[in-house]
Amino acid sequence: MRAAGGPAVVSVNGSRGAGDGPAVPLSPQALADSAVRAVAAGAGEVLVHPRTPCGRESLSPRVVGPVLEVLRDAGVGVPLTVPASIAAEPDPAERPARVRAWTVLPDRAVVHFAEPGAAELAEVLLERGVLVDAVAPLGGAAGPEPLERLRAWLVRSPGGDRGGVRVVAEIVAGKTGKAGPPDEPVTGPASLPTGLHGPAPQAVLLFGRDGASWPVLRLAARCGTAARTGVGDVLHLPDGRPARSNAELVAAARELMLLEGSVRAASR
Repeated sequence: MRAAGGPAVVSVNGSRGAGDGPAVPLSPQALADSAVRAVAAGAGEVLVHPRTPCGRESLSPRVVGPVLEVLRDAGVGVPLTVPASIAAEPDPAERPARVRAWTVLPDRAVVHFAEPGAAELAEVLLERGVLVDAVAPLGGAAGPEPLERLRAWLVRSPGGDRGGVRVVAEIVAGKTGKAGPPDEPVTGPASLPTGLHGPAPQAVLLFGRDGASWPVLRLAARCGTAARTGVGDVLHLPDGRPARSNAELVAAARELMLLEGSVRAASR
């Protein structure tokens, strides 16, 4: 499911914890229950951050595998994605080793090109048959380098066919609170942000966090890209009310994106 029909991905927990409110699922079973309801509300993929019993993110096969199995056993039939990031394994050299040790594979993994070792990690994931969400921030302190590294890797990487890679742009809110790189707000013409004009919109996912989340969802709908929501990204509904669940966020995002998608269709 893409922007015209709702968000492609629901981030069911992200970096959130118990202090972020009751909408955040914590235990594996709570994650599974939340994912099932979010999919019923319209989500087409689930992004889950596997954690140890003490709450630390991890790439260990003893942590990743059981979480994926709980979600699948609960009936989550859509693709499952996990992050392969510094938060889960601080040592860039250890991340590929962790991935090679996985005994239960996700459908996708998120690789941040603002982090060291991203290209090697992405190649290992593809070798294992795991699709890659290659993330680069647009705006914010990271600057243009992560997107430049991502684009260079897509050009030079062996294997040629990048069909297993989806370009993911995190549009960062600036000092003014608007989402998007400087001088490029997310309202206006339905065109991809600068730097993303190479891939087709169908191969791109846009998302923002907190105050950037809902404006970026609107932009995704108008551009025809995939998008993302969930308590991992945003804790409030478009009208400012606290979200009670991932399913409520998905339903609100679906309604918003259907409306924005109809505007896009009418403007053609």
